[in-house]
Amino acid sequence: MKRVLIVGAGKGGTALLKLLNETDRMKIVAVTDPNPEAQGLKLAKSYDIPTGRSWEDWIHKEIDIVIEATGEEEVFNAIRTKRQRSTVVIPGSVAYITSELLEEKEALVKELKQQTENQHLILNSIHDGMIVINVDGDVSFINRSAERIVNVNRKDVVGKPVKTIIPDSRLPKVLSSKKKEVNQKLELDNGKKVITTRIPMIGPDGKAIGAYAVFQDITEVVHLAEEVTDLKEVKTMLEAIIHSSDEAISVVDENGNGLMINPAYTRITGLTENDIVGKPATVDISEGESMHMKVLRTRRPVRSVRMKVGPSDKDVLVNVAPVIVDGKLKGSVGVLHDVSEIQSLTSELKRARQIIRSLEAKYTFDDIIGESPEMTLALEQAKVGARTPATVLLRGESGTGKELFAHAIHNESKRRHNKFIRVNCAAIAESLLESELFGYEDGAFSGAKRGGKKGLFEEANYGSIFLDEIGELTLPMQAKLLRVLQENEILRVGGTKPVHVDVRVIAATNVNLEKAIMNKTFREDLYYRLNRLPIYIPPLRERKEDLPQLTDHLIQKLNEDYGRHVTSIEEKAFKRLEEYDWPGNVRELENIIGRAMIYMENLEEEIRPEHIPTLSKQSSNSIRSTESENAWLGETLQQAVDEYEKRLLADAFRAHDFNKTQTAKALGISIRNLYYKLDKYNLDKNSMQRFS
Repeated sequence: MKRVLIVGAGKGGTALLKLLNETDRMKIVAVTDPNPEAQGLKLAKSYDIPTGRSWEDWIHKEIDIVIEATGEEEVFNAIRTKRQRSTVVIPGSVAYITSELLEEKEALVKELKQQTENQHLILNSIHDGMIVINVDGDVSFINRSAERIVNVNRKDVVGKPVKTIIPDSRLPKVLSSKKKEVNQKLELDNGKKVITTRIPMIGPDGKAIGAYAVFQDITEVVHLAEEVTDLKEVKTMLEAIIHSSDEAISVVDENGNGLMINPAYTRITGLTENDIVGKPATVDISEGESMHMKVLRTRRPVRSVRMKVGPSDKDVLVNVAPVIVDGKLKGSVGVLHDVSEIQSLTSELKRARQIIRSLEAKYTFDDIIGESPEMTLALEQAKVGARTPATVLLRGESGTGKELFAHAIHNESKRRHNKFIRVNCAAIAESLLESELFGYEDGAFSGAKRGGKKGLFEEANYGSIFLDEIGELTLPMQAKLLRVLQENEILRVGGTKPVHVDVRVIAATNVNLEKAIMNKTFREDLYYRLNRLPIYIPPLRERKEDLPQLTDHLIQKLNEDYGRHVTSIEEKAFKRLEEYDWPGNVRELENIIGRAMIYMENLEEEIRPEHIPTLSKQSSNSIRSTESENAWLGETLQQAVDEYEKRLLADAFRAHDFNKTQTAKALGISIRNLYYKLDKYNLDKNSMQRFS
């Protein structure tokens, strides 16, 4: 059994995969393609055939045949260079032609089942031999080509068992197994060698009603697959493919005379077959040198040469490649691309990039809703941070709007015209995160893109990078990030030379980093690098005075998303929203309002209580204060004062349900002073709830 490697999983590779997977004489070892989304890779996986991105991983694994199905000369030459001496390399174009020819044969054979006696005339005219047997294994039809190849007379064989004509015939086996056999080699008693495809005929009830074989001399198949020496014969076989292509194609012979053009060529140039076929290759050129003649002269392909063709001086880009068979130049093939179409696509691409760029950081401080003291303080700190190049650390619970703040800080900074790259550190696998952040060099690992790849830090050069969920980074990644923050340079995976970057880092987390440091899961030195400008974004339950504004804003936003015309929310319904603690913060509020609007009728304009899903009011922990000991324990006065102040702050914070504004007012201090003291004593709601 021959071991086969298919290189290229496009149309040609997929066709060959389907074909060869059905033969018992060949085993497909692997299918490779640099594009992980290639159709052939998905099909190979469904067949349990190994796949990969690089053929080089398989070339030395006892491969008998390599089928190059990319159509790229460089790939073909590289395979020939690295193959083992015993490995046969089949060009993709020839392999694709063979698969197309065999598929056409199968389609023709299927039609034969439904033809009448008149259609036997058609079967007798084909060049391939054909034998049909009935359910008893007797020959029911044999065409003239089969008579010639097998050297028998129709009258002597019709109605007789096929084994009496071809003792080694496997048609009875195909009839019983109902499985087709493709491209099987068979030697006849008269010494002729044929390639045969055997297919069972299945009736409407699923039972076999017969079988047939299509075969031809192996020399003809080899002639088509390996020794294409006559360009006109190739033209005949390729004509249907070329004419169906949307690419403008022209073919000339070794003398530079036109052999073939397709309808797409006529559409672009305005020239017909009568204008091109049999005429010199220069006949279609209105400005520039004939690339066909240049390729025939140099025997080297040319790419992306600009010229004007046809009576309307059509501006085109031309790719031309020589056709070389057994070292002899047989002609050349050219492909034209309409420059106006390319320019149109390029223009659309630029517009798309502009749109994407405008969406990279799409929020400003005007998009952040809230006038409560807590939110006002956070906005003031963020605006200060936007005007400095310092690293910003956004802290707050999930759903509070940390990403909105990151967008706004970038858009308010001097880097607003450069890129804003967003990275969710928790969403990328640890094995991929380093190469995604810092990039990699050529050959850094198996499957690496040729030429290497820029990382997200390099992409964000002179702009900002937003590292969300930074508390989820592993310690090794934290060390690498610390180097970036300290030295302003990155080291690609597999690289040795540092790359300087000028990037403003905005980090965000809902993790208690101080406790993570104590638990040895977060580096203390990285914490001090990140904590230059910490900004605490308050949860929704601490700024419920912003709830009316937020609700109105979200209603207008969801009206656009859902095509609704909701104008307000009923007072009782809003009361339900006010009484809820919102553990999911603004994100949960948007979810609840969106669900309410979905439950509304199309013409309703006001959200009522029955529209709002059930909200389970969280029960508060019972508030208990712990009496302090009056006895002196040997501490200094300052230590005793600090300890008392810490307990007092904690008790007051709990008593006011962790509302910072009310706590500051009750203690008679400013909100800013309260934030300072809470930070000084590492007091936060989550830890206090856990240990209270």
